[in-house]
Amino acid sequence: MTTTATTTAVQYAPENPARLNWAQHAPDVYKAMIRLDAAARKGLEPKLYELVKIRASQINHCAFCLDMHTKDALAAGESVERIVQLGAWEESAHFYTPKELSAIELTEAVTVLTDGFVPDEVYDRAAAHFEEAELAQLIAAITVINAWNRFGVTCRMTPGHYQPGQHQ
Repeated sequence: MTTTATTTAVQYAPENPARLNWAQHAPDVYKAMIRLDAAARKGLEPKLYELVKIRASQINHCAFCLDMHTKDALAAGESVERIVQLGAWEESAHFYTPKELSAIELTEAVTVLTDGFVPDEVYDRAAAHFEEAELAQLIAAITVINAWNRFGVTCRMTPGHYQPGQHQ
């Protein structure tokens, strides 16, 4: 008796093209963003930097940046488990160090400014774990990923094609 294996192809939704290749049409802005991003990452631990970028991108629903920074985090040695739990970090605090938790919390406060300010207690917790120069770099990194997210979401940049380290 012979058995024939049947393979069923999964049909995914079609991939939508980006609305606009903004980097092509505003190359000076894109180059300035690349320089700003490189300056913001200086002095920050690579895995922490990627966690911050992933968390802001989750909040901002930027699929392109989620794809990029998840892959870069994995390439930097971050665990799948910690990346997956980042969306529920408050319930999964035991996966992160106090320093990482303060950075994640600050990321949320800087990203979601609906109250118009970053609460003193959030800032103070971060300041307790970061020296002033490192804290300034962290704030810069959070600000830069929020800017990238706005380009990605507005232009509907297509996720899934990024290779780790491609834009570094």
